Amino acid sequence: MPALCTAKATFKKLSGSLELTDTHLQWTQDSKKAPSVRVPYAEFASLFCSREGAAQVRLKVGLVNDDAGHNFTFTSPQPISLTERENFKRELTTIIGRNRGAIDATPARTPLASTPGTPNPTVSRPTVPLPRPSTSRAVSVSSGSTPVPSGNDATTDFRLRKKVLVGNPDLATLHRELVVTGQITEAEFWEGREHLLLAQAASDSQKRGRPGTLVDPRPQTVDGGEIKIVITPQLVHDIFEEFPVVAKAYSENVPNKLSEGEFWKRYFHSRLFHAHRASIRSSAAQHVMKDDPIFDKYLEPDDDDLEPRRQRDEDVEMFVDLGATREDHDETGNVKDVTMQAGRQKGVLPLIRKFNEHSERLLKSVLGPDDGPAAKRRRLDADSSDRYNEIDLDDLHDAQDSVGIILEMQDRQRYFEGGLSSAKSTSTEDVAKQKMDVRAALREAKDNTQDWGRNLAQLKLEKKSADEALGAMTKNVTARLETRIQKNDLPPNLFRQMATCQTAANEFLRQYWSSVYPPASELQTLATPTLAQRATKEAKMIGYLVKTHEKVDALVRTARIEGVEPGRVEIAMKPVLNAVDKALAHHRARRPPIPRPT
Repeated sequence: MPALCTAKATFKKLSGSLELTDTHLQWTQDSKKAPSVRVPYAEFASLFCSREGAAQVRLKVGLVNDDAGHNFTFTSPQPISLTERENFKRELTTIIGRNRGAIDATPARTPLASTPGTPNPTVSRPTVPLPRPSTSRAVSVSSGSTPVPSGNDATTDFRLRKKVLVGNPDLATLHRELVVTGQITEAEFWEGREHLLLAQAASDSQKRGRPGTLVDPRPQTVDGGEIKIVITPQLVHDIFEEFPVVAKAYSENVPNKLSEGEFWKRYFHSRLFHAHRASIRSSAAQHVMKDDPIFDKYLEPDDDDLEPRRQRDEDVEMFVDLGATREDHDETGNVKDVTMQAGRQKGVLPLIRKFNEHSERLLKSVLGPDDGPAAKRRRLDADSSDRYNEIDLDDLHDAQDSVGIILEMQDRQRYFEGGLSSAKSTSTEDVAKQKMDVRAALREAKDNTQDWGRNLAQLKLEKKSADEALGAMTKNVTARLETRIQKNDLPPNLFRQMATCQTAANEFLRQYWSSVYPPASELQTLATPTLAQRATKEAKMIGYLVKTHEKVDALVRTARIEGVEPGRVEIAMKPVLNAVDKALAHHRARRPPIPRPT
């Protein structure tokens, strides 16, 4: 079967080959014959690409029943991988366009699951972790369906939208005034606000990790001067996890030799407890504690030698290995620099190593075990050519938008003719500068610098300009302070109506401009509204915007009835009216009136 496009790509961090045949998109792992991923054309639903200038060239294909889809990373050198990605993108764009055309031509059918609370009995949509908002966005949808973040069903999407509205009262008020009243649809309201849903989903998916502090129970003083420590199951679990020797002592002595209450009471009065505390004072206090025949045998000598008792057996990465360049410095007769050497104060070494071991355990608990699946563990390659990629982070690169908005120009020919004329005049000036006499210029500069000391002494600065600038700044600061201190003396009902009118007009303006111009997104998506849908939405929003002047006039009449100066309302609503007039003028310029037949 001939392949339309082929490229070397990784899938789930495994190397292989990506191919697009006449019927399928398939990926085959290296050293294997059968493809691990094989997707027919009919399953393609959406397409995403990494932004220009990113460290890795990626391609994501969304499927009909799986918005998470498949992610592929092209591994060829940068120029070749970009060309390969564009070839796949061009072919897949055509295929997805055909699929969408076939879906639009198919009569509408009743969905299998019509209510959010009833799960689909036949289609299973697994929950997939959402991508980070900084690098990806929600799946684009047509204006006829509600945008759902990747991998979410209708119930989860409803929950996310509800949480976003509860957390943002202003947005909830706007939603109630526009969507609940039927002025705009749910899909139109959330279009352009997918980042809020993604941020909420990312916040919900985060799990609380282990605390970074050392386990150090603090005694509490109660009535009568007694000191007690509250033992909870979580505290017991943390102590056993942080200090395995305590877990060993517990298993060997409870309940045969000691009861659980007696065990903990003797432990908190033993040298072993003070040896585990994160303080030099506690380490010093253990020498005045009473002997305990049970816990003293679990004590270990202080790890205060120059070399730690427990050596690391892992390979240290080159960029964090402090001893990697030791061989580059020749030995000399001078004494080694010991100003930065740990251990000059011997009592500090055990505490430092205790913190280091705690940090190592904390990191390993996040990365997972060595023999298990460690998706977050950094891969250490023996190949030195990949060393740079270990420190090449996407966050350190400047953001580069790959999608722009086409500039619509009137009288374009005149603009370019003006540029040519200015270029000719500039070239004439350059020729004149080239003919300038250099000796005369030097002679003039020398004459101007004579007696510079006397001229500098005679220089007097006028304070008038500085005083005027200082006065203007002081007046500006005073006006800002008075505006901030001044209380709103408008009637609450009138002020609420003004705020409602302004927020509604801003939302209609946002909807209008989003229907006129394409969004400047970082990722190019295929699921965009059609021209007919955008034209319908544009006409709908213009119908709302035309009524803005009537609403403002009504507010002015209400202000006059309430005893408020009408000019204050007109000044407050002037920016909104200017924005509305600009949108109306833009609409009239794009849609000239059709002349009536005579």
